[in-house]
Amino acid sequence: MANKDFTTGLVPNEVYIVEQFGNSFKLIDTKGTKVGTMGVTTLTRKGAFNEGKALQAHINKNGKKTYRKVDMEVYNSLVIPMNTQSGGVQFEDNSDHKAIKDFIHQGSVQLKPQELVMTDLKWKYLIRSAVRAKNIMMTGPAGCGKTMAAKALVKGLDRPDFYFNLGATQDPRATLIGNTQFSKDKGTFFSESAFISAIKTPNAVILLDELSRAHPDAWNILMTVLDQGQRYLRLDEAEGSPIVNVAEGVTFIATANIGNEYTSTRVMDRAILDRFVTIEMDVLNDEQEFGLLSYMFPEVNQDDLKAIAEIAHHTRTQSMSDSGKVTSMVSTRASVEMAGLIYDGFDLFESAEISIFPFFSNDGGVDSERTYVKQLVQKYVQNDNDEALFQEIKDEMDNDEIPMF
Repeated sequence: MANKDFTTGLVPNEVYIVEQFGNSFKLIDTKGTKVGTMGVTTLTRKGAFNEGKALQAHINKNGKKTYRKVDMEVYNSLVIPMNTQSGGVQFEDNSDHKAIKDFIHQGSVQLKPQELVMTDLKWKYLIRSAVRAKNIMMTGPAGCGKTMAAKALVKGLDRPDFYFNLGATQDPRATLIGNTQFSKDKGTFFSESAFISAIKTPNAVILLDELSRAHPDAWNILMTVLDQGQRYLRLDEAEGSPIVNVAEGVTFIATANIGNEYTSTRVMDRAILDRFVTIEMDVLNDEQEFGLLSYMFPEVNQDDLKAIAEIAHHTRTQSMSDSGKVTSMVSTRASVEMAGLIYDGFDLFESAEISIFPFFSNDGGVDSERTYVKQLVQKYVQNDNDEALFQEIKDEMDNDEIPMF
């Protein structure tokens, strides 16, 4: 008996949706192309359409190909990474547009990592903006998850990605364009930057981190790159100098800290801001913070994680109040670091001393912000008998409302 040269079971990449055209039902492949009926019976095609199902190829034991109904998510998981790579052009075929909408509002939510605390609405808006090749500005306090959200997007859409920290850029022109160099072998030649390689990569996601800290020269260079009507980078300011066009489907994601508390940031040019859609990351409340820390560090004592969440939330409440005792807040990044220290054997107060106290001023001695935060942390410190230590805390601290679970 001859050996079988086929594999039975569902064919992973051969999935179709069914669309109605007049009185007929046609199959649409994952590239959005109408492929007719593919030998699938009218009853099967119509049934899949009425039930909102996709059809996936299946190889029987005898090697014959048939088609089985599967959930629409199976189709979405294949079609969207392909369709989103078209660069956000406006799709003319209604079936393509339907697939995009299904992915944004249904399939995309499954791509959001659990450790990213972001509303489904904002996540879907982030996905939609990337699908349409928009420039996206992620704003919010330091350590709130802006960069994490951008990286989650890259992973979810399986796009080529590039990272540039503009806040650490000393020479914007060299970083974004390149330098003229000399060698004995080549003589004088132009060495293009990694940024140029990035913008020439189709469907790339390019993260412009700390854009609000960038030098104004960087903003000037990016003006034509980010303009949807231009999308090019001129290599030299001279008229007629070479230009590099931004490849099809490239999405730029910038992160920015906007607010008076960020002293190293610059007031961003309105012309730059207008080139982005803005997604504001939310500051977590105590319950959300606790949920995140519990997910990341399930082995850590729950009381310690609750304490971290409440301490962070209290500083955020105080920093946003006109009469607050502190002007800075404990970021989620700092909370995660504090929980990680406890996981590695440090106690609550030691973790706070290392990871959050340095963020608060020591000016004023016993009336300083650092003293206030220390006293706040001490309220949660317990001895071997589970009794709170450091009870000799100022009356003003006792009167402060500390959120409890």
